[in-house]
Amino acid sequence: MGGTNYTGTFIQVADDCPTEVAEQPPVGGKAPTVAALQYALISEHPYEYTSDDVLFDVYAARQAIPAAEQAEARQAFFAKDQACLRSSPLGKRYGWGIHHDSDSRVALVPLRSDEYQALATDPTVKQLKAMRSKRA
Repeated sequence: MGGTNYTGTFIQVADDCPTEVAEQPPVGGKAPTVAALQYALISEHPYEYTSDDVLFDVYAARQAIPAAEQAEARQAFFAKDQACLRSSPLGKRYGWGIHHDSDSRVALVPLRSDEYQALATDPTVKQLKAMRSKRA
């Protein structure tokens, strides 16, 4: 089973992120967007879930997978390679850095905040960038 978890890592916003400050993603039309679901899960439970937990929980919610079937569905989900949170719209579009602590638990860090600046310049934290939306 593959995974998307990092430890001691900070995913900074993408170089082509269109916002100067972090924004809460819009909920969406008929169904909540991936960004809205990820934002709600991580912002309401900082350092409680891993990247794998967030990605699968959002997938399960969007696919309406019953709780009784989620263990099997999770195995099937991670049997294939999955994009990590570097590809999340939170870092690509909405101005949120994502910090992975030493236990691989994640929290959102708003762009331009003191915490963002501290993490982005901390030499003990691995630095990654969210994926660009457009080619360079």
